[in-house]
Amino acid sequence: MELVVLASADGHPIGTADKATVHTDNTPLHFAFSAWIIRNGQVLITRRALGKKTWPGVWTNSFCGHPGPDEANEDAVNRRAAFEVGITAELEPECILPGFAYRAVDASGIVEHEICPVYVAELPEGAELDPNPEEICEHAWIDADKLIAAADATPFAFSPWLIEELAHPELRERITR
Repeated sequence: MELVVLASADGHPIGTADKATVHTDNTPLHFAFSAWIIRNGQVLITRRALGKKTWPGVWTNSFCGHPGPDEANEDAVNRRAAFEVGITAELEPECILPGFAYRAVDASGIVEHEICPVYVAELPEGAELDPNPEEICEHAWIDADKLIAAADATPFAFSPWLIEELAHPELRERITR
């Protein structure tokens, strides 16, 4: 059983819940993270697997996840990088948006309600991807400028958190370096 850490409105841990049962039409506020992998001026975007409970089949950032109880976000980023994207090389995630939080409702009525710091990490030289088909059904490397233009022009084609994250100049600047 994977646990998520529940959060108070002021951002303090207040307990845990089973990840498999926490995402409903009344999802409590909980801790998460969002990760962007970059390589040679390109960003890894992924399409969520069709079997995902929330936003199935939607294009989004590289991957997301939830830190476990007493797990550092950076450790959780590396754990999920290996599980979702198959990156076994050690990443050095840089927190770009430490205070990011959002609430969104998908077409089925399922709610995401997260305190979700945003990280960017360079894919280490020679590292390969081996996406987990239960998490990701497609992936692509795209020029950051083209992703930003596509998100600005067609926000409905992407996850709501990708759109909200890209609205922050700090993230746009970091991924377009």
